[in-house]
Amino acid sequence: MRLTFDPEVEEFRAEFAAFLAEHAPEEAEAAERPRSSSHIPEWARRWQRLMFDEGWLLPGNPPEFGGRDATLLQQYVHLEEMAARKMYHSFNPQGLGIIAASLLSFGTEEQKRRWVVPILRAEITASLGMSEPGAGSDLASLRTRAVLEGDHFTVNGQKVWTSGAHDADVLLTFVRTDPDAPKHKGISVLLIPTDTPGLTRRPFGSIAGRDDLDFNEVFFEDVRVPKENLVGGLNDGWRVANGSLGHERNMLWLHFATRLEEQVRDFRPATELDRDWYATLVMDAQALRLMGSAALARAARGEQDVAALSVLKLFGSEAAQKAAERTLEAQGAEGLYPTPTGPYAHLNLDVFITGWFERYARSFGGTIAGGTSEIQRTVIAERVLGLPRG
Repeated sequence: MRLTFDPEVEEFRAEFAAFLAEHAPEEAEAAERPRSSSHIPEWARRWQRLMFDEGWLLPGNPPEFGGRDATLLQQYVHLEEMAARKMYHSFNPQGLGIIAASLLSFGTEEQKRRWVVPILRAEITASLGMSEPGAGSDLASLRTRAVLEGDHFTVNGQKVWTSGAHDADVLLTFVRTDPDAPKHKGISVLLIPTDTPGLTRRPFGSIAGRDDLDFNEVFFEDVRVPKENLVGGLNDGWRVANGSLGHERNMLWLHFATRLEEQVRDFRPATELDRDWYATLVMDAQALRLMGSAALARAARGEQDVAALSVLKLFGSEAAQKAAERTLEAQGAEGLYPTPTGPYAHLNLDVFITGWFERYARSFGGTIAGGTSEIQRTVIAERVLGLPRG
């Protein structure tokens, strides 16, 4: 394997690095922090807008959607440069990485104009309404109901774990539109503005503390949604869901690889036990980087390998969780104090993390978001090992 890139890819990297060096906001400018994953401070809105206008927000997109038609390898080095600086595209990650991407894949031209461009330009923010009290990982069990009545849908039901919903302008919401169809086939997707009468959002705390208000319960009571806000076809929501989750996990392994490599650089083993674990950490980081690079090379050749993404997501999320746990143990009481921030911390998406305990607590989200570890094991069992469905 040759872990290098062609000259044109490196030229692309150098151009982006020069843009960051010239335009990245200074720490003093970026003093205001976001309240949630759907709240973007004004300075960050300006920064995201500049990235969009210059084609650096999502370079794989066409220019009218904040990109420059970059190749897959160019997109990868773009992410590498961001990760090396602990920088992220947006403080509304699900808006960019899931919702706008899903609308580009499944939305109408009018929906792209009305919703995608404002989301990408940080003029509005978006949250994802999938999980329900009785339908977490099993989306097909959702019960939030939408009834088509002439020119609108009437929605009733509840969502939960809806990150950033209390600060979002719109929810991409999965609803049941045909209760008599098989559970995978009766689902549709609606764009629901959060100021619609009958929609109530209630934020609640997490394991990181009661003041960590990102999760929400969302209640729908006779919420009227225009028919033109249907994304994809009626009862075609399962296809949209698969596309949405695919956008979320596409290069998720790079996030976990970067996390592991940070700990390789920062952790200093003091005992024999620490050294043994440190060797495991180094091997995990190297293995994830190599497996991810192989998957990237296959994707660049146009080969589809869904199972490889499941292997990477499972291995990466669980290795990062184990690494955070062992680091917290090794640090003892010191692990409860803030970690070093670094020169780009003001642009870091992990704005609420103030110590190794919180990093460990939040690592559980990595084994859930983008498909739980249990789901990934099922995919691997069926598609890699060839085991029968059980």
